[in-house]
Amino acid sequence: MPSVRPLRPAALAACGLLAASSLRAQAVAHAGHDHQATTVSTNGLRGKIAELFIFGPGQDPLFLAGSAGSTNPATVQAHGTHFIPSAAASNGSIIGFIGQALSTSVASIPIGATTSGETFRFEGGVPVSTATSAGPIFAERAQTLGRGRVLAGVNRSSFNFSSLRGVPLRDLQVNFTHQNTNAAGCSAENGGQDCAQYGVPVLENEVMQVSLDLDIDVAVTSFYVTYGISDRVDFGVAVPLLQNSFRGTSNAQIVPFGGGNAVHFFAGTPQNPVLQATRSTSSSAFGIGDVAARLKVNASNSARTGVAFLLDARFPTGEVDNLMGTGEFVGRGLAVVSSRFGSFSPHANAGYLYRADRELANDAFLGTVGFDHLLGKGVTLAADVLAELQVGSNRLELPGTVQFDAPFRRSVEPTNIPQMRDDVVNGSFGFKFTTASRVTGIANALFPLNDGGLRSHTTFTAGVEYSF
Repeated sequence: MPSVRPLRPAALAACGLLAASSLRAQAVAHAGHDHQATTVSTNGLRGKIAELFIFGPGQDPLFLAGSAGSTNPATVQAHGTHFIPSAAASNGSIIGFIGQALSTSVASIPIGATTSGETFRFEGGVPVSTATSAGPIFAERAQTLGRGRVLAGVNRSSFNFSSLRGVPLRDLQVNFTHQNTNAAGCSAENGGQDCAQYGVPVLENEVMQVSLDLDIDVAVTSFYVTYGISDRVDFGVAVPLLQNSFRGTSNAQIVPFGGGNAVHFFAGTPQNPVLQATRSTSSSAFGIGDVAARLKVNASNSARTGVAFLLDARFPTGEVDNLMGTGEFVGRGLAVVSSRFGSFSPHANAGYLYRADRELANDAFLGTVGFDHLLGKGVTLAADVLAELQVGSNRLELPGTVQFDAPFRRSVEPTNIPQMRDDVVNGSFGFKFTTASRVTGIANALFPLNDGGLRSHTTFTAGVEYSF
């Protein structure tokens, strides 16, 4: 969405995201009535989000077919494209923001700890157990599996995204403003007023309000295996399969400003205009997500305390258009400390998350604290607080407040999504059930402790692991 004059750099950056993800939006914000049409590719789930702003078959986002198709003089017909620069800026920014938040959230779902069940060290060729409980679920402990040992597992996480920065996805509000025009002869037509002012002519004060109702379901099935290269080094690979579904509805309303016949309308005539429009769309996709490779090195391990370091690399194998991945390399480095006090085992992880996308995605500091506790034979309780704290200011910004100059000073907020940091803090609470045959069942709930980013009320995970 423009501010008072040209498109903001942040909005142009957001349009760059659309270009990278086949949602290509381009607009020419000339001062007069000459415009280049905006085109939007509707590939994948990202494209389905874009379609919510298209209110006529084969049209561009926010194109007003009623105004453009009017038989009135060109002064009316030209108004069909006056919200398109706003579409290129704000539609692009908001689609980019939602798409980026979706991809980042899906790609950041924890896969599962690299070690589980019993862990061993070898003394004189004899395996000696180094763990009493089955270990944490999403956090890491310092112990390694032991040379030649293998952990194989599969888990499934299912959730419904419910809020974006604390705003319910069923009640997102977007306000699109009119282009600031300064056509030849405008000043004379408007009593000598300066048409460079935002709000001259008065029709520039009209706003298109769009209410969004989004429903996004995600199911992630992760297959992972970890192998003990040596007593102190583990290597693992994780492959996620994703099932994403999207349903959305948009309700648009043109809010007139001043009297006279309508010049902006979806259908009808200036004397009998249609000022409301609705669009619904849905789609689903299935595919592989971003594949991860993990390496853990145990630096120190005593009877009481252990220290290790974990490197996690996630490769851009997921299809970006269908929100299967970020489209960029993501790396994670963690320092891991864990202790044992009988059957109670606290742990702490601290590290850094690197995202190769230096334009639209932020790095983050990582921190996890929690414990796993052996409640009884074969039953482990695991609880954690997991934090991902954004580094620096947001690289993908939402549009700022729009200021009108005339006929009086006023402002319009582009959306009810707040400007805030996308720090993500989650709580994790679950159980592991280990059998005599070294099969471990997993049940866990992950729930948000703050409002940052795109979140679900609860993420439920169920899985099974086998160590041998």
